[in-house]
Amino acid sequence: MVITIDGPAASGKSSVSRELARRLGWNWVSTGAFYRGLAFAALQLQIDLDDVSSLVALTHDPVWSVRMDEDRTKVFFKNQDVTDLIAHEDVGNFASKVSHYPEVRKALLEAQRNCSNGPQGLVAEGRDCGTVVFPQAQAKVYLTANSEHRAARRAAELGLDQDEMVKAQKQRDLQDSTRKVAPMAVPQDALLLDTTELNLSEVVDKVVDYVKDKI
Repeated sequence: MVITIDGPAASGKSSVSRELARRLGWNWVSTGAFYRGLAFAALQLQIDLDDVSSLVALTHDPVWSVRMDEDRTKVFFKNQDVTDLIAHEDVGNFASKVSHYPEVRKALLEAQRNCSNGPQGLVAEGRDCGTVVFPQAQAKVYLTANSEHRAARRAAELGLDQDEMVKAQKQRDLQDSTRKVAPMAVPQDALLLDTTELNLSEVVDKVVDYVKDKI
């Protein structure tokens, strides 16, 4: 069984999905880690981010991998844990760029979907989990928050300037919502939840109440 949680950057997807998975005793994955990991590996290997065929080939290269963990979706490059490095905002922008290529998205789909294999259910978070990766998920949630609130949250996490973060997130939101393939969108029949005025516990409580009837 799968529950998807989608939404823009810093809307609380990771924290909410992680806590939801903990309460349910399910597995948890951040599908965005696949794009961040791919972008990071490409940069380290000096692969042109406009070279689609090379990026597709890299999706299957064991030089990098994604592994599910209770607290984080970890990315490894040459057997080194680079999870902290891929969290940087510039890597996020590069990840948004490579995610625009239909061939890349298709090449990563199988690995993302394989995360649902196993005896436990899966909570998957990202930007197209409910629309593309797991369209048949039993429950779908879309989290959002105003730009300033999201920027403040992200800036606090990374120790960056809030104004610059607002600009960066608006650019990424535009890129992610207007790409030709699998644009960021609210999945049909999803619970739409604004997290601006809610703390983590309040958001998770609302999501739990919603999914209880679905699973």
